[in-house]
Amino acid sequence: MTRCAWFSDLLETYKDAQALHWNDQTYSYADLLHSADEWTRVFDERDVAPGAVVSVEGNWSPKTSGLALALIQRGCVYVPIGPASARERARFKDIAQVQIELRFQADDSWSLEKPMRVVDNPLQASFTASGRAGLVLFSSGSTGDSKGMLHDLEIMLEKYRTPRKALRTIIFLAFDHIGGVNTFYHILSGGGSLIIPPGRGPAEVCRTIEHAKAELLPTSPSFLNLLLLSKEYENYDLSSLQIITYGTEIMSDNTLAEIHRLFPNVRLQQTYGLSEVGILRSKSRSSDSKFVKIGGEGFTTKVVDGILWIKADGAMQGYLNAGNPFDENGWLCTGDLVEQEGEYIRFLGRQSDIINVGGEKVFPAEVENALLEMPEVRDITVIGRPHPLMGNMVVARITPVEDVDSAAEMKKKMRKFAKDRLMRFKIPTKVEIVKEDQFNYRYKKARKGGLRAKLDEEE
Repeated sequence: MTRCAWFSDLLETYKDAQALHWNDQTYSYADLLHSADEWTRVFDERDVAPGAVVSVEGNWSPKTSGLALALIQRGCVYVPIGPASARERARFKDIAQVQIELRFQADDSWSLEKPMRVVDNPLQASFTASGRAGLVLFSSGSTGDSKGMLHDLEIMLEKYRTPRKALRTIIFLAFDHIGGVNTFYHILSGGGSLIIPPGRGPAEVCRTIEHAKAELLPTSPSFLNLLLLSKEYENYDLSSLQIITYGTEIMSDNTLAEIHRLFPNVRLQQTYGLSEVGILRSKSRSSDSKFVKIGGEGFTTKVVDGILWIKADGAMQGYLNAGNPFDENGWLCTGDLVEQEGEYIRFLGRQSDIINVGGEKVFPAEVENALLEMPEVRDITVIGRPHPLMGNMVVARITPVEDVDSAAEMKKKMRKFAKDRLMRFKIPTKVEIVKEDQFNYRYKKARKGGLRAKLDEEE
């Protein structure tokens, strides 16, 4: 039985339009649907049964895109694993109880293996028995151990049943990230084009925007800050861009203002979503505002004691390796602290990131926002560390623009700069000089668990 036939029928209406741009080649919707048919033949030949749990190790490409469609049609559970998750892949596959392993190389060649795993996780077993198409995503682990989240992909797809305008879009967000998955299905359902850059550095992204005439760039504040520092936008024609969306972390005032100044004709829009519930529709109050209205069909939101709660029709089925995070009425406490102004909210940071200094609350994003204005600071991450008298102390990990003689030298400059911008208890009492990038592979600030993951050489 072909699942979600309506989605394939929808894509069929765009058959002559460009679906993908990859390695300087273009692929039509007809090519994409043909790829899905080819994968169905592979499934028949290799005995990939409906309900099988299938991991896909790779990145966005013509074959992985066709495979994603074929897995829906087959009623399989799809487990994407991106290149930067290579070190975690064995653990992820054990948690998801993967039965079919597909691994792709950079040239889109692939291999298939069938490990001896049995699906006995009660949640997973019950779902696979239903024969419905599923999706397993893993959290980044930036706030602890990665959690495996099981979604009903057929429910998730319902939000795309009514096509919305889709643009020529850089698919920047990770292959195994809810934002990347949302971009994939949203753009295809609207007949847009997915533009796959060869890498995710500023030069590669800017070059791809120019070459493919991209209109939409979904990304993160960390990438936009890196773009500003690199000045690669000066080397390419980015005039085709109409919209830049950003999410996954707090945007700094300085970065937002500078991007708005450099790209006055580009609409800047904040996005919001969680792997547990999906991506909500959003509307920024203006391109230079951090206040945003979120919700849309299938979502209900509320703010309790300054913390955002969400109830979603398409929420995940549950965690594969953790307890149920929803209350008895289906509400999820996001842990995100917000400020309200009418229908709009402004994100202040995660509750778990707040630093308690002698009974006073310090929001890391507020301190980072202020200190990023220092001409000596390239990037900064603010965290809390235990202190015997104050409970916690504020620590600043600073990546300087140029080499500095010592952390003490930077601390002296920082304290002088911050004294008229931050209350005394918010000013970091310790400075650490960091040379590596201070974001993970999802271009999200890495407050816990180390810096950006480095790929194994074979990846």
